[in-house]
Amino acid sequence: MAAGKPDDTSRKLLDRVASLPPELSKRIASGIVIGAIALAMTYWSPSLFTILMLVIAAAMSWEWGRMVRGATLTDPAMIVHVFAVLLAVLLSASDMAGLAIASTVIGAIAVGALTFGVGNAQLSGAGVLYTGLPVVALGWIRGDEPLGFSATLFVLLSVIVTDIGAYASGRTIGGPKLWPAVSPNKTWSGLLGGVLAASLAGGLFAWVSGTGSASWLAGLGLVLGLVAQGGDLAESALKRHFGVKDSSNLIPGHGGVMDRMDGIVTASVIAAIVAFAIDAYAPARALLYGS
Repeated sequence: MAAGKPDDTSRKLLDRVASLPPELSKRIASGIVIGAIALAMTYWSPSLFTILMLVIAAAMSWEWGRMVRGATLTDPAMIVHVFAVLLAVLLSASDMAGLAIASTVIGAIAVGALTFGVGNAQLSGAGVLYTGLPVVALGWIRGDEPLGFSATLFVLLSVIVTDIGAYASGRTIGGPKLWPAVSPNKTWSGLLGGVLAASLAGGLFAWVSGTGSASWLAGLGLVLGLVAQGGDLAESALKRHFGVKDSSNLIPGHGGVMDRMDGIVTASVIAAIVAFAIDAYAPARALLYGS
């Protein structure tokens, strides 16, 4: 009997997974696969992380142009947008973050000029900053060895834990809606639960990894959790403005890359600003230790 118990347990688990709705099963499977690949590329080396950032930046640029003005890959503004952002990623990976930021700013101006009078020139230009600055920020932090991976992982985990905490507390506690006109399912309890979860995760991150200051990361986690929720709401507002549910269907069960990066966009930029203000020459250490 004892030998059969694991088989019974495994069978029950498989049956439970198989009973999930197809869309949810697809969402879980694609999330695990993409998450594992992204984590491996982030961990393995700054060079592989740069490749990951190039793919993400290109996908987000395409999604932005497609949503904002119905652009195709051959649209001149789209070409400039993608080129400016990819150049920014490469410059950031080459320890030239200042030139990377300049590339996004110049690209934003150029795209705005190309779309002037055609439609949504301001949003088209802003899209270069939206898709370029976060990948520049993450690349700058990840490239600061030997702490780059730990600092980058902390930023990403802060956003992930915020989403999980917000979902769990929102579903469990419920209560008043946060901004029903933009995101009908978000609640104030979800916001509070999310940022508190990020704060707790920050302290635990320092304790488990043995890297960083627990009190500092707990406070920074709370801040990043808060701005991540702001990024989520901002992208929801953008999609609602253009009447779309998802930025694209590139990720099975999840929508588009922008849909998964919305919180990371704002959190990564704020993290980079904090690191720059503390020590621009050692951003990863500054982010982890606050000094």
